[in-house]
Amino acid sequence: MSINPYIVMDSDRVDKLMVAFIQDKAPTMAIHAKERSKVQRLYDACSTIFSSEKKRSPNLKQIRWLQGILDNIEPVDVGIDGSSDGRSGVDESSTVNRDGLILGQSLTQITYVHIHECDDFSMGVFCFPAGAKLPLHDHPEMVVLSKLLYGSASVKSYDWFVTPSSRREKGGLAKVVANDQVLQAPCKASVLFPRSGGNIHSFTALTPCAILDVLAPPYADEQGRPSTYYSETPIPSLPGYSLLEKRDLPEDLVVVGAPYLGPELIVDADF
Repeated sequence: MSINPYIVMDSDRVDKLMVAFIQDKAPTMAIHAKERSKVQRLYDACSTIFSSEKKRSPNLKQIRWLQGILDNIEPVDVGIDGSSDGRSGVDESSTVNRDGLILGQSLTQITYVHIHECDDFSMGVFCFPAGAKLPLHDHPEMVVLSKLLYGSASVKSYDWFVTPSSRREKGGLAKVVANDQVLQAPCKASVLFPRSGGNIHSFTALTPCAILDVLAPPYADEQGRPSTYYSETPIPSLPGYSLLEKRDLPEDLVVVGAPYLGPELIVDADF
């Protein structure tokens, strides 16, 4: 129903038309809200909070809102079966179960499931076999939210004590934030900031596990946000601190890709 603004109507008729319009649209709007998947809610929230058009950083209340959304996401919500018995009834060589979900615990290499990426943020899941390690790396000028979906992992993280003045510097002094902290799913989503929260971290899978990551903004070499790996040298005379030095991409680090098999994601939806 459309209302021509150039036709003058009495106030009673306008009220009736507006009521009819709202009643006509309300069921559709309610259906959209009810049908939104958890990953769609995450995308919509990220799109709102991290939009570069706003030209301002998200506040803590918005970050906590995102953490709450992440807290409610389970493996199945992103197309993954994280259970140990998901292989029942499928071929031994298959990495997908009968319901079309990725068999997370069957993966033998670090696997990245790409969900979405734009200039403002990215969403994806790292699946790890037991014993796999993602070496110490940083997240320059990023806010990163992470949710352990299943399994357990050990985390070590640092923040710069003195931030390197340029990307040309080989490293510097960093303070330990988490020293082999063990995470066990289900657990709350974590968040790190450009200069706090453990911006430089490593993960070791204690069991098969998966981590859903939101990076805002994503890595981009041309924008001064490369992914940099570091070696660490603890300082005996200064407990809780280490010297971090840039290193080449580890030769034994292999990450393969897998398709996203979760609910359809509607990008830039206009309800």
